[in-house]
Amino acid sequence: MEASEAEFEHPRKAFGWAARDSSGLLSPFNFSRRHEVVGIVEEVGSNVRKFKVGDKVGVGYFVESCRSCQNCIDNLENYCSKSILTQVGKHIDGTTTYGGYSDSMVVDEHFVIRIPEGLPLDAAAPLLCAGVTVYSPMKYYGLDKPGLHVGVVGLDGLGHMAVKFAKAHGLKVTVISTSPNKKEEAIMNLGADSFLVSRDPDQME
Repeated sequence: MEASEAEFEHPRKAFGWAARDSSGLLSPFNFSRRHEVVGIVEEVGSNVRKFKVGDKVGVGYFVESCRSCQNCIDNLENYCSKSILTQVGKHIDGTTTYGGYSDSMVVDEHFVIRIPEGLPLDAAAPLLCAGVTVYSPMKYYGLDKPGLHVGVVGLDGLGHMAVKFAKAHGLKVTVISTSPNKKEEAIMNLGADSFLVSRDPDQME
């Protein structure tokens, strides 16, 4: 099913924040749902042990993998050649996964994440895609120790998350962007320590 058809079939909107013009400033807007799925458990199977009805949970970019290759054994299911995407993927039986386009979904508990009680669902959703995309390599390369210095290239969805995680870990953060209009957002709103315009040769020097 094409994305436009899925949007038509599941027209319920969601609320979020985004930079909607060249200023780079975030503003509220409504949007059609996507693959960053959060919600409340409505029902559990008889073999489910990790969750109960009423739990706040999320589902990332994958809903299944082969579970037997070396990547799966090493908890690196995202590298499994048989992994199944949360949306626009194909289950083993051939049915399409609709992820956040659907009103409800069934997922194996292995691919479900508990959302802490104090974290609102709308704030948790981006952590399951953009968030983990930047958090994982930061942890892998040891960029989670106070005093280190990290550069974040681009202040889009991933860039916002990278700055937030880096500051939470006590890092010194420099945002590098093509748009000087994003300086205030980077420093005043997100707490970056410095800002460079990549199109300015003197700044890049």
